[in-house]
Amino acid sequence: MTTQPLHWFKSSYSGNNGGSCVEVAADLVASRGVVPVRDSKCVAGPVLTVASSAFAGFVAGVKSGEFSA
Repeated sequence: MTTQPLHWFKSSYSGNNGGSCVEVAADLVASRGVVPVRDSKCVAGPVLTVASSAFAGFVAGVKSGEFSA
């Protein structure tokens, strides 16, 4: 994906829920148009890359309550 280390972060809303979170890195949005996503419990595991436009749509949906049960 890149030779430079990515700067991973979790949402401030994740709190202390036992580590069951995902982390994202915004480092590649400008240069490659993707958002890397990984499991915070398995940082050496696989990384998914999501198109930045799709990720922005997902975040907008979460904020608007589109995915509420």
